[in-house]
Amino acid sequence: MIKRTLFFGNPAYLSTRNEQLVVRYPNDEMPEKTIPIEDLGFVVLENPQITLTHGLLMKLVQNKTAVITCDRQHLPCGYLQPLVGHSEQTERMRYQLNASQPLKKQLWQQTVMAKIENQAQHLLLRQKNALKLKRWAKVVKSGDAENHEAIAAAYYFQHLFNGIEDFSRNQKGVAPNQLLNYGYAILRAVCARALCGSGLLPSVGIFHRNKYNAFCLADDIMEPYRPFVDFLVYDIAASGCTLEPMNTRLKSELLRLPALDVYIDGKQSPLMVAMSRTTNSVFDCFLGSSRKILYPEIR
Repeated sequence: MIKRTLFFGNPAYLSTRNEQLVVRYPNDEMPEKTIPIEDLGFVVLENPQITLTHGLLMKLVQNKTAVITCDRQHLPCGYLQPLVGHSEQTERMRYQLNASQPLKKQLWQQTVMAKIENQAQHLLLRQKNALKLKRWAKVVKSGDAENHEAIAAAYYFQHLFNGIEDFSRNQKGVAPNQLLNYGYAILRAVCARALCGSGLLPSVGIFHRNKYNAFCLADDIMEPYRPFVDFLVYDIAASGCTLEPMNTRLKSELLRLPALDVYIDGKQSPLMVAMSRTTNSVFDCFLGSSRKILYPEIR
């Protein structure tokens, strides 16, 4: 089942009644709305004047709904996740923590190869040269010792948005960087939610290991999914609409990401479902029953 994504950009009072999320607005500006909690996958809270009841938070967490909060720049900055995401969580985490360094290097190699291959395919779909990316995807070594991931990313963004003056991939760079930032933040939450559902620790990565980062594994596993965000952002930029400032319409386009159709293992699937298949395959690799992570392909 495809879960819904709700975005709240205006002041609102959120509560629960009869297993429904109840939305009320100040001064009765709009009629009360109700949405079944079991249908919700992601709830994005942007306005600082949103009030939630504890009863609602409890039911959202029990439903494994990702509750995402935003900062003053309207970018996602927090993510509420359940303490128990899987019935065998302790055992699964033990396998994750005991994973050998050679295994982690092999998994990172697969991840980088899948990311570069998707970047190359995206460039080809935009009628841009991707020969170097195709070549780099085939020569990634265990652990990506030669850092092809960074080399490919620099080439990719240089050619993807070459029609935009002064563009370079930078957190605070010119548009559409802010759209990429927003999309990647949503993608990170999608990945973290799937990892918890697979009984894994999002903070213990296979490559990323920054002690200040609580989502190292999410940052690892989301890499081959990033080009799907780029795909959405490219279409938005190519439409000719105004990219600054970030508005509700632009955000609503990016919030389509969890339900975006992707191809994984030869079959079409919503991205949020594909992400769960990916994270389950990561556990299978930790368990030793598989040697390959399932990643989606851009077609």
